[in-house]
Amino acid sequence: MKNFKLNIVLIAIFLTSTLSAQETSVDLFSIPLSDSSAPGKLIISQLSGSIDVVAYNGKEVVIKASFKNKKEHYGKEHKRDGMKRIENSSLDISAEENNNVVRVVNEQWNKVTNLEVKVPKNFSLKLSTVNDGNIYVEGVNGEMEITNVNGEITLKSVSGSASTDTVNGDIKADFNSISNDANMAFSSLNGDLDITFPNTLKADVKAKSDMGEIYTDFDMQVSANKPEVNKNDSSGTYKVKIEQWVRGKINGGGPEMLFKTFNGDILIKSK
Repeated sequence: MKNFKLNIVLIAIFLTSTLSAQETSVDLFSIPLSDSSAPGKLIISQLSGSIDVVAYNGKEVVIKASFKNKKEHYGKEHKRDGMKRIENSSLDISAEENNNVVRVVNEQWNKVTNLEVKVPKNFSLKLSTVNDGNIYVEGVNGEMEITNVNGEITLKSVSGSASTDTVNGDIKADFNSISNDANMAFSSLNGDLDITFPNTLKADVKAKSDMGEIYTDFDMQVSANKPEVNKNDSSGTYKVKIEQWVRGKINGGGPEMLFKTFNGDILIKSK
């Protein structure tokens, strides 16, 4: 097996293309895999910016970045009398491949950087961003672990399994097919969950929305909430609690599918 590691630091004069005076686009690098015939995995973690991952028919991981300068993003500019400001458009992004696992590290903590990545179709993903961006995935087949804080998560025409979590944003997913016996989870604090599965889905559903409603067009057999009894013999206390979770079975039941939001609706759809 071969290892591949590439570090890149780009200054404004070397940028390959410019979208506008405010936003700059850069073709970063193409990363070969140790075994192009085997599935791979992409890992990206960053503080600011969107992450777009789209499957294609190639055999390498292709990465592109675009970003706005701080003045345009935050709407303010520091001025110095008699001097011209030179925009600091440098990037500090590195990528490392080892046994078909591609890890991308974006150390631009003070700049919003949007990453656009093309991967082979059979690829697992572990993606996370915190501020100023959404996460979008299209056409990928694999295990997906996706985390956002202040933004949306969208999965379009994907296959496999997913665990998604965001604090402020909607989650929308459209599955062409799903992995057998794979548990999934979709969670947001402030946002709707809009998840579409094949009509052959077999699942044990566990869903909860504190401030919203739960909808489905599957024929789901809803289970009655049974009181949970906790008895402490040493203290003599006896506590009875009824959970707010909605539980049910789709097509006879199967792996657990968890849906949780505090302020939003849950839509579990059938293709």
